Amino acid sequence: MPSKRILFRPYLLTTLIALVLAVIVVLRAGDAHALVTIGTRFSEGLSEAAGGTEGYDGQFNYYIARDLSGAAPFLDVPAYRMQRILFPALGALLSFGQESGIVWAFLLINLIAIAGGVALLENLLIGHKANRWLSLGFGLSLGIIGSARLSLSEPLAYALVLAALWQSTRERWLPGALLLALAALAKETTLFFAAGWVLYVLAIERRPLRAVRIGSISLLPFVLWQFVLRAHFGTFGIGSGGEQATPFEIIPFAGIVRIFTESPVASWAGLALIYGAILIPFVLLPTLWALRQVWQDGRKRTFTFWSALLLANALILPFVPFSTYREPIGILRFILGLQIALILYAAAGRHPRALRYSTFWALTGLFALTLMGS
Repeated sequence: MPSKRILFRPYLLTTLIALVLAVIVVLRAGDAHALVTIGTRFSEGLSEAAGGTEGYDGQFNYYIARDLSGAAPFLDVPAYRMQRILFPALGALLSFGQESGIVWAFLLINLIAIAGGVALLENLLIGHKANRWLSLGFGLSLGIIGSARLSLSEPLAYALVLAALWQSTRERWLPGALLLALAALAKETTLFFAAGWVLYVLAIERRPLRAVRIGSISLLPFVLWQFVLRAHFGTFGIGSGGEQATPFEIIPFAGIVRIFTESPVASWAGLALIYGAILIPFVLLPTLWALRQVWQDGRKRTFTFWSALLLANALILPFVPFSTYREPIGILRFILGLQIALILYAAAGRHPRALRYSTFWALTGLFALTLMGS
């Protein structure tokens, strides 16, 4: 029956799960503001010594959407938080300036983004003659499901990336570049897709003018916004994170090593167990596999568009800051670009084992259960 075929689709399943999780959080807390995880340290100015709570990053989107001009005192690093302007701006627009509606606007945006993003990934997989259900590795990952629960911009940012990739497969480089420009204003890490696309057009297609156009259109709005931020806050927003963030590493995977070197020796066994269960299967193995594959593609002269995207998103992982690696939610949000690139590379290159392995990312979505009462 047609109705059953419609019901059993990955994009509907992931959207429904995200909605149910959000509803449970609101019902348990008795307050929709639980979805933005407000901490008293920023909302009330209470120091940590005075018992102030940290909250989480969604609160900064809330403060920006509530009052763009007056948000700075409520942000840990104003320029860094403000650079991701698209999501809170849409939240303010959809809530019609009503503070009580901001949280629900955020949820609506993310639910639409999840549905649209996963549906686009399904479409791309089908285009490579792969099973649409392999999109669940992305759609049910913590970076998507957890971000919807925490009112973060990742679902929107990567839905725009997937829309850009869909356009690129149809040789529509202009709308694709425009979509990547919007994605960068939602989350700066999406620029790795623009970098991969430019690399492919320049090095493989040998079309320097088109490479310049794609790069300029994708990057220019983000660059201009950075100068606006500098004019207002005295610094650019681009960086490795908010307050207490560490810089990008120079030595590959030094961020992981520092988890241990900056902790007491007595805690190493516990750290190895916890971080090993997260980093090895979900971050390290996919990253190393990706780097190996693109190296082989280069040697065999079989480097494709999907190879370029995979290279751009995998090459940054060894240099990710310690502050990101030490926070499981942070690193699982960071690898969303790698997830998309690896899934589509594996589908295009007929790597069935890698495609099946990518579905294990859906297991990270189980960590979202720990956020239900946060």
